[in-house]
Amino acid sequence: MNIFLHELKAYRKSTIIWTCSLIAIVIFFLSLFPSISKDYMDFAKIIKGYPEGVRKALGLEIESFGTILGFYSYLFLYVSLCGAIQAMILGTSIVSKETREKTADFLLSKPVTRTKILSAKLFSGIVCLLITNVFYLAAANIMASQVTTVDYSFKLFFLISSTLFIIQLIFFSIGIIVSIIFTKIKSVLSVSLATVFGFFVIGMVISTDGNSAKRYLSPFKYFDTKYIIEHSKYEYSYLFTAIVIIAISIVASYLIYSKKDIHAV
Repeated sequence: MNIFLHELKAYRKSTIIWTCSLIAIVIFFLSLFPSISKDYMDFAKIIKGYPEGVRKALGLEIESFGTILGFYSYLFLYVSLCGAIQAMILGTSIVSKETREKTADFLLSKPVTRTKILSAKLFSGIVCLLITNVFYLAAANIMASQVTTVDYSFKLFFLISSTLFIIQLIFFSIGIIVSIIFTKIKSVLSVSLATVFGFFVIGMVISTDGNSAKRYLSPFKYFDTKYIIEHSKYEYSYLFTAIVIIAISIVASYLIYSKKDIHAV
């Protein structure tokens, strides 16, 4: 039994749907850029009418909104939200489905260790997310090049877009540890949405505060696109925090899964 290929096949449809959804979002938003950049001065006046706290919460930067990278930074906030939902659902369901579908005892009766089972599921999930990111990046870059008449830095575009994969890995790893600890999850969707939107709302509240220390509370605030554009790099402290969260969640998942009692049907 090749668990890795089996999981890839099982999540093939959802991966295609999520990939197409993210591409559709970026195409829709970027298609609005030509008209916005053309009448940017009038649009900027409208944005200035919003309270500063609202602008920060929504990721609206007046100074850069008229540029392709600045506009992309704004829309990317919502792309990352959808990507996080995809990753959380994938992480939460990829292990817990054995319990929900009552196939755990059948799987564990095979001549394969729990470590190999979890590893196969983990790597198949990562591959699904990689596929999503590769196609998304290609589509986003092609669309961006079509809607702007000014050259932009592909390096900066790539750095901003790559944060999607890191954010997805965070929520994917959180989803796995949650599914292993709470095996009797009745609704993967409700748990995933509650978790992702919870962190997203926290991130919006933090944006209005301006306290950099509070940014550690929400993965959505680990990568400041304004900082990336200005410095052409990530903030290492937040990148390190993201890596630590992913590593701890995965290691804990292995430790718990290898010793946890799996109830047979």
